[in-house]
Amino acid sequence: MKHDVSRTLPWMRQGTEHFLAVVASLPDGEFRAASRLPGWSKAHVVGHVARNAEALTRLATWARTGVETPMYTDRAQRAAEIEESASRPPGELRASVVDTAERLDASLVRLDAVGWSALVRSALGRTIPAAEVPWMRIREVWLHAADLGDDALLGEIPDGVVDLLLSDVCTALSKKDGCPDVAVAPSDRNAVWRLGTGDPRAIARGSAAGLVGWSTGRLPRPDLPPLPGWL
Repeated sequence: MKHDVSRTLPWMRQGTEHFLAVVASLPDGEFRAASRLPGWSKAHVVGHVARNAEALTRLATWARTGVETPMYTDRAQRAAEIEESASRPPGELRASVVDTAERLDASLVRLDAVGWSALVRSALGRTIPAAEVPWMRIREVWLHAADLGDDALLGEIPDGVVDLLLSDVCTALSKKDGCPDVAVAPSDRNAVWRLGTGDPRAIARGSAAGLVGWSTGRLPRPDLPPLPGWL
């Protein structure tokens, strides 16, 4: 489903509106406060989301034109852009995150069926169809909105996005060394997701949104085995 742009584009736009509303509600003095992400202020989070929109616009341009335009030259460039962005005044950060989101949306609108199926490369080096770009943005706007606020913001993620996040995160973590064998059993879902490749040695219970928070490293669960980093 994460390549079904008829579903993911609306979720992306809804998530963008949600993220921008959270940013707009932040008092100027809060931008230098710590976010949920270790070592990052809220200004880092906002700056990262703006720069991410630019990087994904480069992928959309690559898909449309056939001219290779990677998301970033390398990880050092990405880190430097985030640090520079985090130093900007709050008003400039707010304007940047709005402008870059609008330009990303416009670049995706220009893709036709051939463009959506064109192969591009993620920042992690995966070859993916351009149809995955809206899903990549969905993860950014919905999860980083929660990084700017409190646990309640995780509960505002749409159910369909929560389910896809659980599938995405569990699949990615299960491929990593040190991933424990855990059954992920949300109390508000009939489905069960699996972490690891063996028989479950633990069961992660709680709301689906809360388990997204745990599996992505945002909500500590001392009652459960530690997880490797997701991204």
